[in-house]
Amino acid sequence: MERLNVNPTRMMLTTLKKRLATATRGHKLMKDKRDELMKGFLELARANKELRDQVEARLADVYRSFEVASAVMSQEVLEEALMFPKQGVELSVGSKNVMSVDVPVFDFKTTAEDPTNIFPYGYANTSGELDSAIRDMSEVFPIMLELAAKEKEAAMLAAELERTRRRVNALEYVKIPQLQMTIRYIRMKLDENERGNQTRLMKVKDMILVEAIEEKRAASEAEYQESCS
Repeated sequence: MERLNVNPTRMMLTTLKKRLATATRGHKLMKDKRDELMKGFLELARANKELRDQVEARLADVYRSFEVASAVMSQEVLEEALMFPKQGVELSVGSKNVMSVDVPVFDFKTTAEDPTNIFPYGYANTSGELDSAIRDMSEVFPIMLELAAKEKEAAMLAAELERTRRRVNALEYVKIPQLQMTIRYIRMKLDENERGNQTRLMKVKDMILVEAIEEKRAASEAEYQESCS
């Protein structure tokens, strides 16, 4: 992994330390979010499975009742009985926030005043199996809406979980190690520069000391020559 291409200065070192602290805190928060998303997703997946099994079982009953009704009734009578539905449905879509994800919430209400008034035909020419099929279908419809909402929620949570997982991995395996490597590099450069400055100062000090000794020696020799003369 390559370090960041920055100037090895103390100001840059301070800036990178702050960025590293922010990235570390962000990594912890993202990990917590990832864990909560995973927990919520697994619970939702179990609820989805139970609802799907329930819906599939109820729809199987509906299909069996329709098949029996189709067998005991003529096609023309069956189509005429179902041609003009008596009950309508108005569907509304809301939303709720789950771990910063806006997931849909479906709600519906019947257009007729009596929600149990669902049979658009008389009972003289129809079979009881058709009644059972329509009644079962009206009962399973709310469960189907709930299942659709939960499956959409599961898909959105899965996408958010994948995005969060990528961000956690990017921070953990790329960004934070890169910052740490760059900080170590700047520290090494600063220490190296400091050692170089100390070495130069020591050399300058030695040169000044030697020069002072030479000057003192020359002054002493000059005084000695003057005293001899």
